[in-house]
Amino acid sequence: MPDLGIEVIWKGKNLARLLGGLAAALRISLISVAVSIVLGIFVGILMTWKNPVSRAITRCYLEIVRIMPQLVLLFLVYFGTTRAFGWNLSGEAASVIVFSFWGTAEMGDLVRGAIISIPRHQYESAAALGLMPSDVYRYIVLPQSVRRLIPLSINLITRMIKTTSLVLMIGVVEVLKVAQQIIEANRMSSPNAAFGVYLFVFLLYFAACWPVSLLARYLEKKWG
Repeated sequence: MPDLGIEVIWKGKNLARLLGGLAAALRISLISVAVSIVLGIFVGILMTWKNPVSRAITRCYLEIVRIMPQLVLLFLVYFGTTRAFGWNLSGEAASVIVFSFWGTAEMGDLVRGAIISIPRHQYESAAALGLMPSDVYRYIVLPQSVRRLIPLSINLITRMIKTTSLVLMIGVVEVLKVAQQIIEANRMSSPNAAFGVYLFVFLLYFAACWPVSLLARYLEKKWG
C-alpha cells in the first residue's frame, strides 16, 4: 500500500486549519457574489440602453475584465494601489474588490443577455396596453429576466469559489495556503504529504461547489 500522506491531515489542528481556510475562501466568494449581483443588475441594464456613451463605457469595462487575468488585477489592487495611494488594504479586502469588479462585469453581461432575450412582441403588446416603459420593465421584463438569470448566476458562484484559490498569491490564508503550510511543515516526517493534502483540498472544493452546481442544473431544467 503506497504512502499517500493522508495521515498528515489528522495531525494536530491541521483539519481545523483546512476547514478554516475553506471558510475564508467561501467568505470572499460569497461577499463578492452578493456585491456582483447588485451592481451587475445595474450594469446589465446600462448595457441594453441605446445611449452610445453608456454602451461604450460598459463595453470597455467588460472587455477589460475579459482580457486581464484576475491574478494581474489582484497584484494591481493589492500591491499597486497601496503603494501608489498609500492606503492600508488587507488581502481579503483587495480580493473582494477584485472579484466584485470581475463578477459585476460577468453578471452585467448575463443580465444584458437575459433582457434582450425577451421577445420584442412583449414590449409591443405592453405598449399597446398603455403601460409606461418603467412598468414594462417592472412587470414584464425583469420578472422573466430574473427567472432566466438565477441558474446562470448560481454558476457564477461556483466559478467565484474556484477562482479564490488565486488569493494565496497576495498572502490571504485560504485553504490552498494552509495546505502549502501543512506540506512544508511535514516535509521531513511525511515526504508524500502533498498528494494526500491536495487530494483533501480537492474534496473540500468539490463538496462546496457540487451542491451549488446541482441547484443550477435543477433550476435550468425546471425553468428551461
